[in-house]
Amino acid sequence: MTLFRNAFVYENGKINQLDMLFDGSSLSVFRGDVSSFDACTVIDNALIIPGLCDVHVHLREPGFSYKETIATGTAASARGGYTAVCSMPNLDPTPDSRENLEKQLEIIRRDAFIPVFPYGTITKGERGASLADLEEIAPDVIGFSDDGRGVQSEEMMRSAMLHAKALGKMIVAHCEDNSLLRGGYIHDGEYAAAHGHRGICSESEWLPIKRDLELVRETGCAYHVCHISTKESVEVIRRAKDEGLNVTCETGPHYILLDDLHLQEDGRFKMNPPLRSPADREAILEGILDGTIDMIATDHAPHSAEEKSRGLDGSAMGVVGIETAFPIMYTKLVKTGIISLEKLIRLMCEAPRERFGIKTDPGFTVFEVETEYEIDPAEFLSKGKATPFAGEKVVGRCLLTVYGGKAVYSKID
Repeated sequence: MTLFRNAFVYENGKINQLDMLFDGSSLSVFRGDVSSFDACTVIDNALIIPGLCDVHVHLREPGFSYKETIATGTAASARGGYTAVCSMPNLDPTPDSRENLEKQLEIIRRDAFIPVFPYGTITKGERGASLADLEEIAPDVIGFSDDGRGVQSEEMMRSAMLHAKALGKMIVAHCEDNSLLRGGYIHDGEYAAAHGHRGICSESEWLPIKRDLELVRETGCAYHVCHISTKESVEVIRRAKDEGLNVTCETGPHYILLDDLHLQEDGRFKMNPPLRSPADREAILEGILDGTIDMIATDHAPHSAEEKSRGLDGSAMGVVGIETAFPIMYTKLVKTGIISLEKLIRLMCEAPRERFGIKTDPGFTVFEVETEYEIDPAEFLSKGKATPFAGEKVVGRCLLTVYGGKAVYSKID
């Protein structure tokens, strides 16, 4: 038995302070004499909220289990307070057919600590040449995405949108124009110019978004944009929403809090899209504040230590974030008064579930929000350790995550 005394409890859009009793499987309001309560553990002033939901994670299995597995990735997710994640399809084999998808589903059924909702690919092998077997995989995928690669052909994307709409599924787009990359690997901005690095221009992201929004207007397909990072992306999506198009988007904690002036010559600062300019970061935050950006996703992308040890030039693209997202957002946005706690819960729990139709019971998660601690990648349950937030002092350590009446993560004695 654990008593959460004077806990801050989120329910129906509001925070109430209550005494809550956890009996090992369920949570209930405790109305007795707290001073005489003889529990195994008493914890004061905890925060209790619904389990978080991340619509953009890389669990790397099948095909790349040296980077992450379903087991390690979902254990890390539970440690971060998540009770639902959507797994991206850049795997081996890619889930572009029923046969290939079933290989992933079998591992999920066997090893996952929390619900995992896989994406199917848009195109065969994510190569952009022909559509995946969308109809046969549709019943068991959360949406269609070629994440990690942009769909280069306008006609291919139009065809994908028409098929997705007919199947009642969403297109979830990694927007990147390969013809504009020119060998770049960080943002084409001040840091790249000062340190002799090849840059990725902002147009490589926002021009494909603009193209796709024209197709959404034409097809009526439900459309979601992954990991936006530029001020132009925010603006074109804002205008599309004003028009009433069926579009949503996400960004990640690193795009909200960091820009290219925070870069170091270290692979833990290399991701795709890259950290952009201070003006882009400010526009992303404004998009959070005015509702243009619907949700926060981590793009949790683990790699081996060796793959992230080659500096900005040679390291693999991608950083981890599933175990740090809530504490870093709570500390930097809520504690500073930039957004309310209710807004953060909306961004990290409610909006993702609503947009993606995730109807599983969210369970709940408990955070200790008074004691400062330092983010230490050595403590991560993920195989990936590369985070730009290593060493940051934060509050919001996860104490307990419960899903399906079972503690899927606990630090409570």
